[in-house]
Amino acid sequence: MVNYRLKALIMEVVENQLKMNDPKRTKATLMRLKSLGYSEQMSKEMIGSVLIEEMYYILKEKTHFNEKKYCEKLSLLPDYYFKKKD
Repeated sequence: MVNYRLKALIMEVVENQLKMNDPKRTKATLMRLKSLGYSEQMSKEMIGSVLIEEMYYILKEKTHFNEKKYCEKLSLLPDYYFKKKD
């Protein structure tokens, strides 16, 4: 079951990352995924899936955002996204 309110909030965060170009890897990942033939929406959803996973770990482990880890996961898209779905 999809939580549309949560999805909208995550997509807003992705949009903010893109507008602010912070982290820079977010925009680079969007461009890379689009060059592979994914739509802009699908590309943003893949980025959002990594973001929500990182947010989960931050809350679970009571730790700080690890930009390096986040960027490493972005660099694994799209394979990382589809691997999680299996």
